[in-house]
Amino acid sequence: MLSSWHCALIADVHGNLPALEAVLEDIQRRGVDAAYHLGDLVGYAPWPDEVVARLAEAGIAGVAGNYDSTVATGADHCGCRAESPEQEALAHESYAWTLARVTLETKARLRALPFRIDLRPGGGHHSGPTLHLFHGAPTLNTLYWDESRPDDFARKMAAKLGAIEGDAMVFGHTHVPWQREVDGMLFANAGSVGRPKDGDPRASWAIASWDGSAIQIEPVRTDYDVERAARAILVSELPDTFADDLKHGGTKRVGAA
Repeated sequence: MLSSWHCALIADVHGNLPALEAVLEDIQRRGVDAAYHLGDLVGYAPWPDEVVARLAEAGIAGVAGNYDSTVATGADHCGCRAESPEQEALAHESYAWTLARVTLETKARLRALPFRIDLRPGGGHHSGPTLHLFHGAPTLNTLYWDESRPDDFARKMAAKLGAIEGDAMVFGHTHVPWQREVDGMLFANAGSVGRPKDGDPRASWAIASWDGSAIQIEPVRTDYDVERAARAILVSELPDTFADDLKHGGTKRVGAA
């Protein structure tokens, strides 16, 4: 019988191939049992097709982020939150760039992503904790769930999932890692692999572990070639400010996606 289980969870790669490559190497070194992504594979950096293809090559399944859903369906907007007209303009520019360049194969892969994944580390043949994976919230992948949300919001979202004591919920979307326990349930944001916004430029991801009883979430940071990613943005037609954002671990100029 499996006595322990470790699962890598990566969110918000956002077209940043150097960050993804570094994280995949880190995951391989750690020898985890499984890996899943939490959506937003494209947008803001110049490798959308390559990121989607690399995850497919690695056999890493995952859920649809808002950027994935909107690019796949050709929506009018990426579903990104903006706090100023400048942010809104930059978000539109990134979305238009990405939408115009992804291949039909990439769009098909993005469209095939499920909204949510539920995992039973101990197997579904007996009772045990469930690890719920989604991008933004159990209701919409555009809904922002940051650490300022009260415990009652967490309870409401857990009810949408049918989550119970012992379960864990892991998501992304805001690009800032955090975790909290409410009523015996664990809520955690894995941060962002390709576009962190907590002031730390290193790729942010997480490892979910199960020892036969409780699910635990360990935050992880991985160094990558930020300069390579920044240079690629600067020589592309994407806004130069996206390169600066990577170097400084995020700014308030562009809303998380």
